[in-house]
Amino acid sequence: MSGRRDFLSQAAPENYVAGLGRGATGFTTRSDLGPTREGPSPEQIQEALAKRAQQLGAAPPTAYGASDKKKPDEEQEQEDERFQDPENETGLFAFGQFDREDDEADRIYQDVDEKMARRRKARREAREKQEQEEYDRNNPKISEQFADLKRGLTSMTDDDWASIPDAGDMTGKNRRAKQDMKKRFYAVPDSVLAGARDSTQFETSVQDDANGNGEGADGTMTNFADIGAARNKVLKARIDQAQATQNNGTTTGTSTTIDPKGYLTSLVSSELKASEIEVGDVNRVRGLLESLVKTNPKHAPGWIAIARLEEMAGKIVAARKLMARGCELCPKSEDAWSENIRLNKVDNNHNAKIIAANAIKNNERSTKLWMEAMELESENRDKKKILRMALDHIPQSVAIWKAAVNLEEDIADARLMLAKATEIIPLSVELWLALARLETPENAQAVLNKARKAVPTSHLIWIAAARLQEQIGNANKVNLMNRAIKALVKENAMPKREEWITEAEKCEEEGAILTCANIIRETLGWTLEDDDDRKDIWKDDAKASIGRGRYHTARAIYAYALRVFPTSISLWLAATDLEKNHGSKEDLWHLLEKAVEACPQSDVLWLQLAREKWDAGDVDGSRIVLGNAFKQNPGNEEIWLAAVKLEADAGQVDQARELLNEARREAPTERVWYKSAAYERQLGNTDIALDLVLQGLSSAIVNKKETRFPRSAKLWMMKGQIYEDKGMIPQAREAYSQGTRACPKSVPLWLLAARLEVSAGVTIKARSVLERSRLQNPKTPELWAESVRVELNAKPANPQQARILMSKAMQECPKSGLLWSENIWHLQPRTQRKPQALEAIKAVDNDPVLLVTVARIFWGERKLDKAMSWFEKALVLDPDIGDTWAWYLKFLIQHGTEEKRADVISKCVANEPKHGEVWQRVRKEPKNAGLGTEEVLQKVVQELKVLP
Repeated sequence: MSGRRDFLSQAAPENYVAGLGRGATGFTTRSDLGPTREGPSPEQIQEALAKRAQQLGAAPPTAYGASDKKKPDEEQEQEDERFQDPENETGLFAFGQFDREDDEADRIYQDVDEKMARRRKARREAREKQEQEEYDRNNPKISEQFADLKRGLTSMTDDDWASIPDAGDMTGKNRRAKQDMKKRFYAVPDSVLAGARDSTQFETSVQDDANGNGEGADGTMTNFADIGAARNKVLKARIDQAQATQNNGTTTGTSTTIDPKGYLTSLVSSELKASEIEVGDVNRVRGLLESLVKTNPKHAPGWIAIARLEEMAGKIVAARKLMARGCELCPKSEDAWSENIRLNKVDNNHNAKIIAANAIKNNERSTKLWMEAMELESENRDKKKILRMALDHIPQSVAIWKAAVNLEEDIADARLMLAKATEIIPLSVELWLALARLETPENAQAVLNKARKAVPTSHLIWIAAARLQEQIGNANKVNLMNRAIKALVKENAMPKREEWITEAEKCEEEGAILTCANIIRETLGWTLEDDDDRKDIWKDDAKASIGRGRYHTARAIYAYALRVFPTSISLWLAATDLEKNHGSKEDLWHLLEKAVEACPQSDVLWLQLAREKWDAGDVDGSRIVLGNAFKQNPGNEEIWLAAVKLEADAGQVDQARELLNEARREAPTERVWYKSAAYERQLGNTDIALDLVLQGLSSAIVNKKETRFPRSAKLWMMKGQIYEDKGMIPQAREAYSQGTRACPKSVPLWLLAARLEVSAGVTIKARSVLERSRLQNPKTPELWAESVRVELNAKPANPQQARILMSKAMQECPKSGLLWSENIWHLQPRTQRKPQALEAIKAVDNDPVLLVTVARIFWGERKLDKAMSWFEKALVLDPDIGDTWAWYLKFLIQHGTEEKRADVISKCVANEPKHGEVWQRVRKEPKNAGLGTEEVLQKVVQELKVLP
C-alpha cells in the first residue's frame, strides 16, 4: 500500500484560492463581518511567477506556453461579445498556480522535446548528406573530373609555364568566315521562283493518268513501294531507339551511349597536317616563339617548339638551323641535342653522328645521348664500341649495361659482362636476375644468394629463387616462400597482397605453377583480420583471376580459402564450378569427394557428385554416392528423388518404385507424393497414380505431423488431368472446382479448369471460371491473356469482346510483355504490328516475350539480320525460357546455317530451360518424360505456329 493520501485529503498548494481561475472571489454570509479576504491580483501572480523564474534561471512559465509579446493595437481592442465562442476556454488557467512538480514536469517535457529534436536533426542531416553524396557521385563537376590533371600541374616548372604559347583566335576567324559567306549572293533558278509562286495556290483539277499505270502526263510516277519502304525504315529505327532507351544504355540496345564523365578525357589528339594549317596561324605562332627565344635564348624547350613548328610547316632546313642554334646556346640540354639528332638522322645520318658526338662532348654522363648515338650505328661492332665508351663514362647506368649484354652473341661473354655489372651496381635487381637466368641451376642458386644479401628488400629475388627450386624439383621440399615472407617482414619491405596475386599470375603465365600456389598460400591472408569479410574478398580475387584466364591462381585461392572455411558450401560450389569449366573430370570428382567429406549435410554437393558420376557413365559409382548420402541425410527429399530419377533413367522400374514407397514412409513431403503419382502416370498406371493422388489429398497425421496435403495445387491439377485423360469430364470438372476452392491463388489450376470447359464446348462456363480467377488473383497477365484467347477461339469468334478485355487487361497490367504480344499478334492488323511494337517497347521494361515478338515481326518482313539480333537479345535477357530457344531454332531452320543451328541447340542443352508456355506443356506430358532437352526442343519447334 502506498503512503500517499488521496487527493481530497492532501494539503492545498501554496496561495491556492478556489475558483480563482474562473474569476471567483471570496464571500461571506455574515454582512456584519464585512467582505472576505481577496485573492492575489493578476499583477501579483505575474510578479510571483517572474520572481520564481528568475530564481530558476528560465523564462516566466505560462499555462499554454504563450509568449509575452504584445498584440497589435487592432488586436488589443475589445472584441464584440456577439463574435465570442462560448466554448472557447482560452486563458482558463492563465493565472493558475504552479507547484514544484509542475515545474519539474515542464522541464522533463522540454528536455524530451529537445532530445527528440536533436535526434531528428541528426537523422535528417545524415540523410541529406547521403543524398548529396549520391547526387555528386552521379553528377560530378568538371573541376572534379580534372582534379588529377590539376594535381599534375604542381610539378611544372617556371620554364614549362613560360613555354606555353598563347591561344590563337580560331573562334573569331571562323565566325568572320561564316559572316562573309552570308554576304555572298547567288542567282536563284527560275524553277525555285515558280515553285514559290505556286506554293500558296490550290489545284482544283485532277491530273490525267496518261499511261493508266500511275504515271502522269508529264512522265512522273508515284512510287508507293519506296514510300512504304521508307516508312518501315523509320519505324525500325524508332524501335531500336526505344529499346536502347529502355535498356538505359545496356548492351542489348542497338545504339551506343556516351559517358559524360569520360567523354572529354577520352578525346585523342590528332596530328595536324601541314596542309591543314592556316598560314596566318603559323605566322602568329612563329612570332610568339621567336619572341620567346629572343627574350630567353637559354630556354631549350622554346628552341624545340619553334623547330617543330617549322617542321610542321614543311620547312625542314629552317628547323635544322634553328635547332643547331638552340644547341649552341643550350649545350647542356639533352632534349635539345636529341631533337637535333632526330631532325638530321632521317636524311643525313652522317651529320646526325657528328651532332651526337658533339652532344656527348657536352654531356658525357647522359645515358639518353649515348643510347641515341648507339642507335645511329648500323654495325653491331660499332654499337658495342660506343657502349663500352659509354660504360667508361657512366659505369652506374643499368640501361647501358643491359643494352651491352643484349648485343653479346656469346652467352659466356654476356655472363662475364653481367658479373662485372653486378659488382659495379650491386643494387640492381634486374642485373642479378639476368645473370641468374644465364647461369646453370647450381651457379644460379649462388648468384641469387648473393643478390638476396645485396638487396634484402626485393621480393622478386625470392620469387626467382622459388622458381629455381621448382625447376630443379625441390619446390615441395623447401618452403622458400615462407622464409621470404619472414625476411621481407623483418626488412619492412612486404608488398601488398594484391601485388603478390599479380606476381602469382605472372608465375602461372610463365609455367611456374607450384611457385604460383606457394605464393598464394603464404600471402593471400596478409593484412586481413578475422573480422574482415575474408570469404567474400577471396571469392572476388578468384573471380578476377578467372576473368583474366589465370585458372591455377584461382584454384590456389579457393584451396587456401577452403582451408580457412572448410564448411563453406558456397566456396565448395565455386571451386567445383571452376574445375567443371576449366579442369578435368578426375580433379572435379576428387574435389567433390573432399567437399562431401567436409560438408556431409549438404545435399547439393552429394547430388552434384552423383550427377557427375552419372554423366560420366559410372552408374554404380553414382548409386554408391547416393547410398552414402542417405546415411548422412536419412530424411532428405532431394536425395530420395535423385535416387529415384537415377533408377528410372537406368530403366530399373521396380527399384524406382520401391524407393518412392520408402520415401513416402521416411520423407513424406508434398513433392514426394507428387513425384510418386507422376512416375506411375508416366508408366501408364493411371489407376495407381489416381490412388496415390487421392491418398495425398486426404488428411492424415503421423507422429504429430501432417503427412497428407489437401491444399497441394499440383496434386489437384494431376487429379483433374487424370480424369480428363480418362474422358471423365464431370469428375475432372469437380476436381478442378475443389482444387480452386482449396488453392485459390494457384493460377495454373484456374487455367486448367477454364481450358477444360473450352474443350468441352462450354464457353460460358470458361468465362465464368476466368472471371472468378481474376477476382482471386488480380493483376495476373496469364489469366487476362487466357480470357482474350477464349473470346478469339469461341465459335463464332468475338473479336470485339476480346478487344474490350484486352483494354481492361492493359489498364490493370500495363507492364506485361505477354499481353502486349497477344495484342500485337491477334488483335492488330498486319500493318499496325510494328507501330504497336514500338509503343510496347517504350511502355515495358526488358521482357523476353516482347523481344521475341519484335524478332518475329522482322522475320515476317524478311529483315533477317534484325530478327537474329532481337532473338539473341531475348536469349541474353533470360535463357531459362524454352519458348525463346524454340522460336530462334525455328527461325534458323529456315534462314540459318547448320553450324548456327548446332550452336543454338548446344547452348540450349547447357542452359536447360524450364519455363515457357509451350515448353512447360510439352515437357510435362507423361509421354515425354524420358526425353532430353534437345528432343523437347525439337517437339516445341513443331508445336509453334508462325502467324501470317
